[in-house]
Amino acid sequence: MIGRLAGTLLVKAPPALLVDVGGVGYELEAPLSTFYNLPAVGAPVVLHTHLLVREDAQLLYGFGTEAERALFRQLLKVSGVGAKLALVILSGVSVDELAAIIADADPARLVRIPGIGRKTAERLILELREPLGRMVAASVTVASPRADAAGDAAAALEALGYKPAEVRAALRDLPADASSEDLIRAALKRLMRN
Repeated sequence: MIGRLAGTLLVKAPPALLVDVGGVGYELEAPLSTFYNLPAVGAPVVLHTHLLVREDAQLLYGFGTEAERALFRQLLKVSGVGAKLALVILSGVSVDELAAIIADADPARLVRIPGIGRKTAERLILELREPLGRMVAASVTVASPRADAAGDAAAALEALGYKPAEVRAALRDLPADASSEDLIRAALKRLMRN
């Protein structure tokens, strides 16, 4: 399995890339979100990769971040979503945006992405809700102590019956050094006003 490439970027023609690693040129496909952050041709580049082996081909996909690669892998597990559609989805929304769409159960925002119809959007929401929730929780936990307090506060508010979108709005712009108890109190005050 090829999990990461570090080399020189030789060709940059969306969605195709060519990366020279020790004299071997690796052809990859990447979402536009990765292309936006690539260096100029001839510069060093590091990409997280996913190798897809099919009966008729071995395809290598490259991503600028581990989160993008993890989401790509989750998308491939959804029935009816192949590698091409997964790249289109990652090109249309960021990892954080997709997590918010899934948490809000908003298929209308997914239908705006080319190639996604209403049924596919609903399937994505249904099948990605739990895995994306775990991915976001893991990244929030690693991020910072503030994120732990915010995550605890969000979980408590959702346990009280508030929707994830309401919770995110209520926790937005609260003090960075606040404890989870203070965050819950402040968020409840905001929620009660609305």
